[in-house]
Amino acid sequence: MKTIQTLFPFLLLILSCSGISSQTYKISSSLVPFATGFNNPVCISNCNDSRLFITEQPGYIRIVDSAGNVNSLPYLDIHGRVEYGGEQGLLGLAFHPDYSENGYLYVNYTGEGDSTHISRFTVNAADPNIADPQSELKLLTLFQPFTNHNGGDLHFGPDGYLYIGLGDGGSGGDPGNRAQNRNEYLGKILRIDVNQGNPYSIPSSNPFYNSPDALGEIWALGLRNPWRFSFDRTTGDLWIADVGQNAVEEINFQAASSLGGENYGWRCYEGNNVYNNAGCSQDLTFPVFTYSHDVGCSVTGGVVYRGDNSSPFYGHYFYTDYCSDKIWTLHQSNEEWVNMDFGHFPGNNFSAFGEDKMGHLYIASLANGTIFRIDATSTGIANGSDEEKIIIQHFPSSQKIRIETGIINKSDVIYKLVTLNGVICYNGISKAPVFEISTDKLAAGMYYLQIIVGKNSQGSKLIIQ
Repeated sequence: MKTIQTLFPFLLLILSCSGISSQTYKISSSLVPFATGFNNPVCISNCNDSRLFITEQPGYIRIVDSAGNVNSLPYLDIHGRVEYGGEQGLLGLAFHPDYSENGYLYVNYTGEGDSTHISRFTVNAADPNIADPQSELKLLTLFQPFTNHNGGDLHFGPDGYLYIGLGDGGSGGDPGNRAQNRNEYLGKILRIDVNQGNPYSIPSSNPFYNSPDALGEIWALGLRNPWRFSFDRTTGDLWIADVGQNAVEEINFQAASSLGGENYGWRCYEGNNVYNNAGCSQDLTFPVFTYSHDVGCSVTGGVVYRGDNSSPFYGHYFYTDYCSDKIWTLHQSNEEWVNMDFGHFPGNNFSAFGEDKMGHLYIASLANGTIFRIDATSTGIANGSDEEKIIIQHFPSSQKIRIETGIINKSDVIYKLVTLNGVICYNGISKAPVFEISTDKLAAGMYYLQIIVGKNSQGSKLIIQ
């Protein structure tokens, strides 16, 4: 298989040739092993200090320091009360926003009798590296009719409330139609206030607060198995990856301004495809992006990258597929959703993303028990406005050249790809500000690509191998 690269590995050039100061970025698109030796890692969390907390499905949480060293003793050991196997186990961890003062952590685990438990534990007052397993306070206990589709994720939102992701109860096709039933917790994202009530209260701003026809805890509904959701730490937007039935995987987006109550469509729809729409509401919120099972089979949701703000991935939502081990990013450009290849890393069965205090990204391999750090850095000068940028980029898993012209594109984009001998391979015009050129039919060799938008022009030498 041919691959294309610039003269420097994974080089991204941003140049203007009409008197505007030039800009250069270098991209490194890879995974770096950070810590290893974990048993089925399914969650990566931080408590706003230098540590990472890795949740292991059999019922343990372990601490990793900033150098990648794993503490010999688990932070929390509740394996004796966890039903582990298949999609069951200790599945989620969230630290209270005031963890440094109150020491509260919240977990989602499957317990005896196929039940989901949302519980609070407290850190040991004498040792910040150990949580007290006897301090459990159960907030919710929900019976699961089947052993799959437990969901498992939970996070504190920017509003300070705890959000809980629950699958539809399992089997296939949601036989109990639970995801659409507003009197069922399953197939929903719940929103509760753990700072009020005993053991919690329902925020009065919840969309079904005091409704006679719905459970007050429900924030969103119509989900099959949300395997993972996250809040953008900068904007507060909510991203939900929902695992499909047998054809489509989907990414859902909820703006921070939402008042809740979105119905994401399952089982009426799988992605954008009708699945079983008998008696379904017409007021549905469809995904912002889907992919078919020709590409993968089980989406693993991630987070929006907010690490190095000079990185070209800054503001991109990272996600992956458990079966294909491909990683992509998703972002909006000129009011359109743009999906980009990040890389293909086979043999990992990626189960979770996470971020540290500084916003650096990590990803967990279920297959080999390794936590990787995602290297998505860039260096250089970012002194031009969006109107001045012409971006050419390529990633190692894709035989494509991607061109982004920013918001200067009020006219056509002229592009030309030639060999060094002057043979024209592509000579065209695009009316889209963001587009791709395939390289899979080009012979190995060196090429020159020129992009012209108005008075702005960029040239770049490319090597195809």
